[in-house]
Amino acid sequence: MGKRSRQRQKNQTPGRDDRDNDWGTGYADIVKENKLFEHYYTELGLVPGGEFEQFMDAMREPLPATIRITGYKRYPDEQAWHTNMSRKIIRKSPLLEKFHQFLVSETESGNISRQEAVSMIPPLLLKIESHHKILDMCAAPGSKTAQLIEMLHSDMDVPFPEGFVIANDVDNKRCYLLVHQAKRLNSPCIMVVNHDATCIPTLQIESGGKKGSLFYDRILCDVPCSGDGTMRKNIDGGCVCAFVTTQEFMQLLQLRIAVRGVEQLAVGGRMVYSTCSLNPIEDEAVIAALLEKSEGALELVDCSADLPGLKWMPGVSSWKLMTKEGHWFADWSEVPSHRRTQIRPTMFPPTEPEKLADMHLERCMRILPHHQNTGGFFVAVLVKKAPMPWNRRYPKVPHHKRSPAASTPADAPRLTESAPVEEEEREGGGPEGDVEEEAPNGASSAQESAAKQDGVCGPPASKKMKLFGYKEDPFVFLTEEDPVFITIQSFYNLAPNFPKLNVLTRTHDGKKRNLYMVSKELRNVLLNNSERMKVINTGVKVWSRNSDGEEFGCPFRLAQEGIYTLQPYIRSRIIRVSVEDIKVLLTQENPYLSKLEDNAHAQAKKLVMGSIVLKYIPNPDNTEDPQCPIQLCGWRGKTSIRAFVPRNERFHYLRLLGVEVFREKQGVGKEGEKEGKEEPGKVAGEEEAAAAAAAVEKEAELDLENGDENASSEPKK
Repeated sequence: MGKRSRQRQKNQTPGRDDRDNDWGTGYADIVKENKLFEHYYTELGLVPGGEFEQFMDAMREPLPATIRITGYKRYPDEQAWHTNMSRKIIRKSPLLEKFHQFLVSETESGNISRQEAVSMIPPLLLKIESHHKILDMCAAPGSKTAQLIEMLHSDMDVPFPEGFVIANDVDNKRCYLLVHQAKRLNSPCIMVVNHDATCIPTLQIESGGKKGSLFYDRILCDVPCSGDGTMRKNIDGGCVCAFVTTQEFMQLLQLRIAVRGVEQLAVGGRMVYSTCSLNPIEDEAVIAALLEKSEGALELVDCSADLPGLKWMPGVSSWKLMTKEGHWFADWSEVPSHRRTQIRPTMFPPTEPEKLADMHLERCMRILPHHQNTGGFFVAVLVKKAPMPWNRRYPKVPHHKRSPAASTPADAPRLTESAPVEEEEREGGGPEGDVEEEAPNGASSAQESAAKQDGVCGPPASKKMKLFGYKEDPFVFLTEEDPVFITIQSFYNLAPNFPKLNVLTRTHDGKKRNLYMVSKELRNVLLNNSERMKVINTGVKVWSRNSDGEEFGCPFRLAQEGIYTLQPYIRSRIIRVSVEDIKVLLTQENPYLSKLEDNAHAQAKKLVMGSIVLKYIPNPDNTEDPQCPIQLCGWRGKTSIRAFVPRNERFHYLRLLGVEVFREKQGVGKEGEKEGKEEPGKVAGEEEAAAAAAAVEKEAELDLENGDENASSEPKK
């Protein structure tokens, strides 16, 4: 293999070598052209007259990089930023190395998200409030999910919002990517689950002593699609198979997901349907079929005034279907019989003019790449005005006609799933707008059969829930009398209103290694649905077991991930620190107590050894200092003190304090010469910068040892 690679390098043309060594070029030798794609969209007329060449020129250019600042953290109002450079240029350019390090570090610490501009639109149109129950049906990789969490935590002073986000994805491996995205934000109100979105289970919650079905206030239905609007970042996005061959399969899948979404939406709730495709068969056709099935239960919302700076094209009410051979069909009646298993009636516009006009498909929004230098995108907003007709029309099945399965108690565990029964649905779905009584198990099959005999519409047949992927550890909630709270309560002087019932661990047996917290509402969901859903991850870590902590009064130390959730309930072990104190703590590995300023030093001397909170409160009269509160987990040793903060979070706080943390890429020079020498890239004369980089490098190893599971009382040197 090595010889072949070297021989191949010798045979490469000089132009190829020049291209590889030039960071500013990418796929210059790839011809970005697809005649069938151009013919298809020219014929559909989606692009305004005279703009098609601009449209295609934009599709051939690389997509510019965009970032979003985490919304609920107290930063400037301009929370999304747009560059004129592609991600490849930012990653490869030596001139932008410092900027690239900043982006990577701040993304990992959860302070920014690198997200495509058009991808930010669907969460904005959901109009989320802190009490909303939200379902993200196809959530991975998670940039929109992170946006939903940010909106839920719009008030940072409220550690437990009443609402929550349930983020689902069908791909078990992509669920872990979703977990990584969500955990950056350290929210106790997010749950990641792994289900097929077309048959995602109807969850149960308890309200007022009775169990009922959970109906969501907001649903994000960002469905899988052919992705022809992503040509700028995905060179295969505009190939023939992407928008012709797959459109037939995709449309059926998209419609099934959307139907399941509106079934789980509360009356008065809002669902956003979106794709990164420009194809009307995946866009307006799905919306039209959904509106037709709803028989007036759904309404397409006019969102033209919601995003005043956005340029978009209204939805279309007529379109045609083209096969990969180039044959066109304008109506279902034109489709030959041998093609009718792949091409379905829902792929065409409604034929009745009045019905088509009542749908108001012009309220859909299509974003074209050349209008604002973005990717292609489609979005539509639906509001549920009444129960879906197949739920509303279920006839009551007499008891003697029910199947044996129908007599199973409603709260018994089950592994089959059917559409929620809304036969007696009230306006808003119950006292809180999200709880309804559900029919007993098995009743849906009997009702479906009766519905077919009476000629009324019904939901799809029940589909057995299948669980794939790794078997997750259990989620075990602690009781208020659990022995772990005895030492925790006294050591940290927890407030009387601390929600002990919201604390969970991931093991039934043995010592509890980590303790997590979830909101009260998510606890309700977890306790009532252990047999209905596969939970991948939930909760934010607040305490970790310390192997030597028992001798200092408490075996659990505070975790930085959950400090903003937990700190409002902690009434002791708190040290007020200044800006200079934070610089010392973040740039020195294990400073002596005497390195702190007098005020913090005096506070630290009064505390016994163990875990502490280092709290900075901004002074509004001193605008040169950071004006956002900072809370760090730390450890008070015998003669020293240190901060337990992950590396990228250290970088973030040091940047806030004006300390340079840029480090040039390593790899030049001999390995033996690296150790013990000053790192290149430091600002001359800045001792803090050099100390910060050295401390962070050592902290990376210490975090692996102390920051996740077990921590010793004194850091190893």
